[in-house]
Amino acid sequence: MKRSSIILSIISIILLTILIFLIGLTYHNIEITNHSNQFFNSMLKFSENNDEKIFSIDKITYFSSANANISTNSNSIFTISDLYQYTDIAIFINQNQKEYTQENTLKSVELTNIKFSEKPNVGTPNLYYKSINDFTKPKFSKENKINDSLKFTTSSNNKIDYSKPILYNNCANPITLCYVNSKIKDTHSLFSGISDISYNGSLLKTCGVTLNSIFCKLDLTIKIVNNLDEIFICPLSINMPLSTENSTIYDGSLTIKDSTSYNFIKQI
Repeated sequence: MKRSSIILSIISIILLTILIFLIGLTYHNIEITNHSNQFFNSMLKFSENNDEKIFSIDKITYFSSANANISTNSNSIFTISDLYQYTDIAIFINQNQKEYTQENTLKSVELTNIKFSEKPNVGTPNLYYKSINDFTKPKFSKENKINDSLKFTTSSNNKIDYSKPILYNNCANPITLCYVNSKIKDTHSLFSGISDISYNGSLLKTCGVTLNSIFCKLDLTIKIVNNLDEIFICPLSINMPLSTENSTIYDGSLTIKDSTSYNFIKQI
């Protein structure tokens, strides 16, 4: 093979390699541009969907106390069994409009991704649905225990059965839950020097239960479907309240009306 033919072959191979490289680079840049445009369009659509606040949570009310089963024997010794601390929770959904439309009324509501991200050091924590009629009362039904999720039905009737998880479709009543940490103390004896026992949060102090030992953090997500079948979500993280700057659950009970600013995010 002549020298000129060899050089021409080498040059052809180099040019072909450069051409392949340039084609690949161009394709890669096009892919990046397409992905960037898709991401930008997605973010733009997300921003447009959430430009107007449809649903929000502007208030959460808490009531924390404690209770137990107490018996006495012939020597006037008090025995406490199943000492439990409970916190009732009322989550108020706001639809933020003067008039009711298909967009700002509820078709369904569901609590999902329910978990205790921080569990108490003593006791057994559980979450229950609770009738608003029983709010602040030391009662809960084991039949209403919530595991991973809870789905609410919605209604436009004048009266609803609060014993079941149901919400007015115009957000008139709150989501009501009851957190219970049971068996903090089981078969705990108090001596005859205790003349007056109250069935409330003071029992925790009487039995030597520290507030740090029963601290709990609850995480959940509220999912709303409106009557246009649009989906809105709002993640919540709740520290079970046991004290404020001025009082604690040791005082008997603790009521907190928390002003919040949680906005539901409309899904694309």
